[in-house]
Amino acid sequence: MNTPTAALDAAQVWAWLGDVPDPEIPVISVVDLGIVRAVDVVSSEECIVTITPTYSGCPAMQVIADAVTDALRSHGVAKVTLVNQLAPAWTTDWMSEAGKAKLKGYGIAPPQQQVIDISGLRSATAGGVKRQPMPTLEVICPNCGSTHTQLTSQFGSTPCKALYKCLACREPFDYFKCH
Repeated sequence: MNTPTAALDAAQVWAWLGDVPDPEIPVISVVDLGIVRAVDVVSSEECIVTITPTYSGCPAMQVIADAVTDALRSHGVAKVTLVNQLAPAWTTDWMSEAGKAKLKGYGIAPPQQQVIDISGLRSATAGGVKRQPMPTLEVICPNCGSTHTQLTSQFGSTPCKALYKCLACREPFDYFKCH
């Protein structure tokens, strides 16, 4: 264990936490993912870290909490208090651009807000009820960059991802859903 030789600095704590990987997607840190919401340095040996789960039932939160605590203790922070903050709810908007690039490099399509224009599509009628087509997300394949992709399952390897397949390179891939 390292012993702090100077006053604990919030920027240093953020840097240390930037090295803590997400247990489900180890290529991205809990900071890049946006789970770490705040760091409050109380003293040279104590800090409070506020974390927000990607969703309220996230099974990895205890592992993340332990990893955050262990990382800070390994740097000489004797007292680590974790605050779980559920509101406001986590959103993919909190992910860093560097984190999104890491996801793509790892083969996971990062969250996208782009929607295909459906204005030219016809409405369908079923049982006398006129139904508008649902807008569909144009997910870009992280392997070849094609937009010729298709949703396979709303649920991927973790609840926060969906499973897609690329119709161009024929590779399956996870898509990190927008929240």
